[in-house]
Amino acid sequence: MTRHTVFFLFVALMAVVPLFAPEFTVTLLNYIGLYALVAIGLVLLTGVGGLTSFGQAAFVGLGAYTTAWLTTNAASLPSWIAWLGSSAWFGLVAGLLLTASAAVLLGSMTLKLSGHYLPLGTIAWGISLYFLFGNMELLGGFTGMSGIPPIVVFGHAVESGREIYYLIWAFLLAAIVTTNNLLDSREGRVIRALRGGRVMAESMGASTSASRMVIFVLAALHAAAAGWLYAHMQRFLNPTPFSLHTGIEYLFMAVVGGAGYVWGALLGASVISIAKQWLQDWLPMLIGQAGNFEVIVFGIVMIVVLQRARDGLWPALASRIPIKARPRAVRADVAPLSHKPVPPRGELLLELKNVTRRFGGLVAVNQMNLQVRSGEIVALIGPNGAGKSTTFNLLSGVDDPTEGEVIFRGRQVAGREAREIAALGMSRSFQHVKLLPTMSVLENVVIGAHKRENPGLFAGVLAGAWRLDRKMEARLLAEAARQIERVGLGEQMHLQAGSLPLGKQRILEVARALAADPCLLLLDEPAAGLRYKEKEALAELLRKLRADGLSILLVEHDMDFVMGLVDRVYVMDFGQKIAEGLPHEVQANPKVLEAYLGGLE
Repeated sequence: MTRHTVFFLFVALMAVVPLFAPEFTVTLLNYIGLYALVAIGLVLLTGVGGLTSFGQAAFVGLGAYTTAWLTTNAASLPSWIAWLGSSAWFGLVAGLLLTASAAVLLGSMTLKLSGHYLPLGTIAWGISLYFLFGNMELLGGFTGMSGIPPIVVFGHAVESGREIYYLIWAFLLAAIVTTNNLLDSREGRVIRALRGGRVMAESMGASTSASRMVIFVLAALHAAAAGWLYAHMQRFLNPTPFSLHTGIEYLFMAVVGGAGYVWGALLGASVISIAKQWLQDWLPMLIGQAGNFEVIVFGIVMIVVLQRARDGLWPALASRIPIKARPRAVRADVAPLSHKPVPPRGELLLELKNVTRRFGGLVAVNQMNLQVRSGEIVALIGPNGAGKSTTFNLLSGVDDPTEGEVIFRGRQVAGREAREIAALGMSRSFQHVKLLPTMSVLENVVIGAHKRENPGLFAGVLAGAWRLDRKMEARLLAEAARQIERVGLGEQMHLQAGSLPLGKQRILEVARALAADPCLLLLDEPAAGLRYKEKEALAELLRKLRADGLSILLVEHDMDFVMGLVDRVYVMDFGQKIAEGLPHEVQANPKVLEAYLGGLE
């Protein structure tokens, strides 16, 4: 079976459940649908983006209270706003807009935090919003609000649990489809790259801060939609369902189901909701007295699940569903991406002038001068700790120099963001391979082409979620496939990147860098881990790239590989340049021989 077949079978099954299931089961499924809608946002935020939030219940409350206040006070509101209370659907729009505004405001403060400060920040504003709901008299305080009208669909008031079931699950299935679509899109690949490290994504031209804000707002909007549905299903609100305790439960649902999997949100919501219900029913009979004993047992069970299934329950379940995985289709009939003109051979591309980088009292790079011209391969060599990788970071915008100038194509780029420098035509690989191991080789490489199609952030997210980007996606995939074939990984195109040996992972990074259409390629130890024949193939590839007009600056420890390939060599030791020149000149330099080449001749 294919994924689409399984999906449509699931939809058909859920469509007939209310026709036969008892009222209790339908009510339980309604709550599972609402919880899963919130948990999908947490899959984006926590499982994919790596941002832990305990405050999603507060966003549920924003959506719920906005529509409740508007629809119950429509008659007494000023005319300019009263129309928003005339329909629950207007209340949905108002709730989403208010929640998005609040999410942008809270995200602009919270997302600047890192480590344990980020979840603590979400706890802080989650508690604040909870008490705001309870202390505002116009929202009914802790006593609550009643008289919330039902949702009207095509003139029919949706009042019963069986009727609103279809609306809840329509919202949920739309969220599942659009979230999966988004994660498979141009913007979604950057979102998935957040958990693997922001440095790589920024070096490919992506704005990771914008992507973090996108998933923060999207998670809030999912929660607000769930709140809207909850308000009109219950027809009564008080602050209890929007507390920090509930926010923790939502996070549990995402993690238990599988925080990195969209369908895991539904599985987690189902498991936790059903388990809680069973424990509440059975424990009083087993123990012989009432109390919150289910919370104790539930906590122990959750610890066991988290220990035994760290990726959640969904991967184990999905492995038992006979679904045929289809590789991403690469079309050969699409118009190719445009390429930047190659700079004239011999043109000065990159120049470092007296660049210094200090870390407190440590001078990692000291008064470094270096030049790279168009159409040449330049090596930067030195022992471990010489400052080579730090120099690469200063060139590519990952780090800023303390002193000196970095000039790329006539522009001062010191202090500029890595993505801005990447857009000018500089691309790089990394000393420690930075890939997304669970994504295919093709999907990893296409990240490099991120900036070559730029519809804008909002348009890109919208197009990705609703599959409006098919032509753009086809061009990006075709370009990635071309670069994969170019570096000799065509047979591994649809394999998971993490399944490749280290040497091929380094070649994959070269392909990803080439997908960005650079004029200058920075390669940090590209031959490390390669066998002799693979090094020969890499050297031949780099020579071909040089013949095509591409300039290359590489760091490498394999002297045989370097000296037979490059045009010029710079040598560093203890953060300083100690030699430069042609390969044979450097080989004979007494300072170089004495420092670390061990008499190479």
